[in-house]
Amino acid sequence: MNANGRITEDQLRIVPANAASAEDVQVIFAEGDAATRCQCQWFRCTPAEHRTTSREQRIDRLDRQAHFGERGAATTTGLVAYFADEPVGWCAVAPRSTYIRLLGSRVVWAGREEDPDDDSVWTVSCFVTRRGYRRRGISYALARAAVEFARERGAKAVEGYPIITGPGKEAGWAALFVGASTAFTDAGFVEITRPTARRAVMRVEF
Repeated sequence: MNANGRITEDQLRIVPANAASAEDVQVIFAEGDAATRCQCQWFRCTPAEHRTTSREQRIDRLDRQAHFGERGAATTTGLVAYFADEPVGWCAVAPRSTYIRLLGSRVVWAGREEDPDDDSVWTVSCFVTRRGYRRRGISYALARAAVEFARERGAKAVEGYPIITGPGKEAGWAALFVGASTAFTDAGFVEITRPTARRAVMRVEF
């Protein structure tokens, strides 16, 4: 760790979620934040499903989606970051078509004409950083790793929908679960639309 408290990328070990354990991910999600309730299901459920499913049901869904501990699994839905063998960060990345809530989103599709069901476009949808490790560069490293993860699995593009941050535009952790625009820019994403004053659609083409 350098003098300003940031954790450098070479100090992190980032693995596909199927090479991590469910217990490690729950350590990242714990401590009362929205993540422990949501279990990264917000974009994967209809609004009605998200209102009616319990935390335990969402945990079960995440387990089945990510295939935790199944190193031979053909698919998974995220990346897990470790610092000194401690689980410290999570990033969800998967084909865009698997995120039900995105398919009809006015924010995502404002001013765009593209097939929402195109499996070759992936989405980085969510970040969670464990308390005590926040604002230390972990989401930046995860965003960069997510680009390579999607590329290696045949994506033709990967996109995200971050909150615009910068001087005078701070955001709390509840809003930043989609990521900060600066982390996406650092990972090579380019803004393609600005559907609201605080939300951008950003993309990397391969």
